Amino acid sequence: MKSDGSLTTEAKPDDEDERPGLGRQFTTLWTAASSSSIGEGVSMAAAPLMASTFTDDPRLIAGVSMALTLPYALFGIPAGVLVDRVDRRRTMVRIDLFRGCLITGFVLSVALGFGSLWALYACFFLIGTCETFFRNAAQILVPSVVPERHLVAANGRIMGSETVGNQFVGPLIGSSLFLLAPAVPFGVNAATFFASAFLLTRLRLPPGDHRPRPAAGRPRLITDMATGLRWLFGNRLLRTLSFTAGAINLVYTGALAVLVVYAHRELGLSDLGYGALVACQAVGAISAAKLSPSLVRRIGNGRALVSVVTAIGCSNLVIWLVPQVWAVGAALALGACASVTWNTVAVVLRQTLVPKDLQGRVNSIYRLFAWGALPLGAGLAGVISKSHGTPAVYALGVGLMAVVAIRLALSLRTWFPTPGPR
Repeated sequence: MKSDGSLTTEAKPDDEDERPGLGRQFTTLWTAASSSSIGEGVSMAAAPLMASTFTDDPRLIAGVSMALTLPYALFGIPAGVLVDRVDRRRTMVRIDLFRGCLITGFVLSVALGFGSLWALYACFFLIGTCETFFRNAAQILVPSVVPERHLVAANGRIMGSETVGNQFVGPLIGSSLFLLAPAVPFGVNAATFFASAFLLTRLRLPPGDHRPRPAAGRPRLITDMATGLRWLFGNRLLRTLSFTAGAINLVYTGALAVLVVYAHRELGLSDLGYGALVACQAVGAISAAKLSPSLVRRIGNGRALVSVVTAIGCSNLVIWLVPQVWAVGAALALGACASVTWNTVAVVLRQTLVPKDLQGRVNSIYRLFAWGALPLGAGLAGVISKSHGTPAVYALGVGLMAVVAIRLALSLRTWFPTPGPR
């Protein structure tokens, strides 16, 4: 990476090609994140299935994803400001404890026969609110436990395991347990949140890396927000990536929000079959975790990011035109591989380009554009599926990703130097 933040395709030194030993503290953070991700995957597979027991309207089923992701747009900026002001590790522990108690309460309501679609929405809205704070803090902690030269490998490992938990282990467990009793998958999720909280209490950080900023002389909340906004918009690279990430999330979240409807109506799958279909994404996630560091070294960050957008478009193309279980499974794996690769590159860029004391605020502005598209994508997908059929959601995704890929390639063309001799 050049000093001005531009991207290069130069190879890394040989010593960085080796698989790093990332250390005990990283292992603790990674294990906590993996535990939490498995629980989230369990619930994310069970929630649409539960919603489908209350209604067959795809708009209302997609509303589960919308309830989960709406807080990203509503609270993304305040979350980033507050994360820069608090003890991050301690806050993450408290968030996981709260989420565990919240899911436990929902489990009891379902078991006692008081479950409803609106209760499901409310629960997932609060879970999403917690996640807005939790993820912001977690990403900032990674550079505190891993040397900068190993950030690509560390983030790739975390995001790969999160995707495997969310989209492979979790969905298989969630869809299987849902057949036993609708409340059981959510109970498993509560247990994983409590396990994550315990592991985070064992995390040890360098002195000062997790301490809150002193209250004396601290700027007002609005002033802190404006500081993060100015910094992000002053960096052309991260500004471009934030808007591109929003477009990707619009398409990707929309595709997943109506996948249960597509699996039932177009592919004729059972609830368990739907869980197995979602789990196909793990193949791509595992591949990305292993291959994305070497891919970035070989073709450079810029080319990797454009390839990601193209791959997501191709994934939607296959689902649209080839409504066969094997083809849709392969397409989901491709989309997951692309998503993990994008996150690995984009997160490392933010961790290395943004000053440490601004990371919470800048990340929150970035996520406003990137994650703010999540509820919009879920909501639009439900409306389009209801009026034009579920395949139309994937058709529109193909067109949008084609436009975004071309626009991104033109924006980043100055970071595509002609490769020299190897």
